[in-house]
Amino acid sequence: MNHNTYCIGNYDFEKIAHYAHKRFIEGNNIMDLLSQTSSHRERQEISLVAGLSTSNSIVEDLKLSCPYKEQCKVSNCRSRIKEMIENKLYS
Repeated sequence: MNHNTYCIGNYDFEKIAHYAHKRFIEGNNIMDLLSQTSSHRERQEISLVAGLSTSNSIVEDLKLSCPYKEQCKVSNCRSRIKEMIENKLYS
């Protein structure tokens, strides 16, 4: 697997896009979304969405805990998720 292309923690993009829609289109806040989850995985997916509106200076200090943490940075994951959401919105 090429981490530069696919490294977003092997999450389900459809679920991330679903939470991004709830957050940015429907206007739900992150805490409300988190309170409605039933699994650790869903909380991680919502956390990825929360990172989209976090400032670059905060994100750059975060550490990854994925298999690619030595070769990749949080900003790479964030950029990849943003790109995927934009492609989905404009396709």
